[in-house]
Amino acid sequence: MIETLISSKTRIKLLLKFFLNSSTKAYLRSLEGEFGESTNAIRLELNKLEKAGMLNAELEGNKKVFTANTKHPLFKEIHNIIRKHIGLDKVIETVVERLGDVDKVYLVGEFSRGLDSEIIDLIFIGDIDQTYLINLIGKAEKLIQRKVRYLIYSQEELENINWETFKPEPLLIWSND
Repeated sequence: MIETLISSKTRIKLLLKFFLNSSTKAYLRSLEGEFGESTNAIRLELNKLEKAGMLNAELEGNKKVFTANTKHPLFKEIHNIIRKHIGLDKVIETVVERLGDVDKVYLVGEFSRGLDSEIIDLIFIGDIDQTYLINLIGKAEKLIQRKVRYLIYSQEELENINWETFKPEPLLIWSND
């Protein structure tokens, strides 16, 4: 879907990287390894996004580190487009809002790192009917054409979760608060 609007695959990868999880930091060489693309193609796109004010850059030692500019007027809109591109909006509409007693939903795995994947990894917190969840996830997977993997924790188990095992830190995508 987004490929019809943005022809640069590198730009799409960068938008996904920085606008899905706004706390993401990256520098040119790390992006080269993640994307498997030439530094020149990545550098050109980073410079365009920085010049447009969509990315912030600062020097850390000898590395120019980029982050999303969350104060940019289009940040929220781009963030929402990226969420729709990967299907998170459909997962929330089709699964989370119909489950009932869900306290929080976290995104983990490749997408929390800002990398595209065929699998969306989620952590559900709450008192959840697992049979109903499986049914709803099946419907969502057909809509978004991606696999959804999940873990379920009760509110009591939340205290015992070792969040250190999830790198980077899980990204809260939905809360009942």
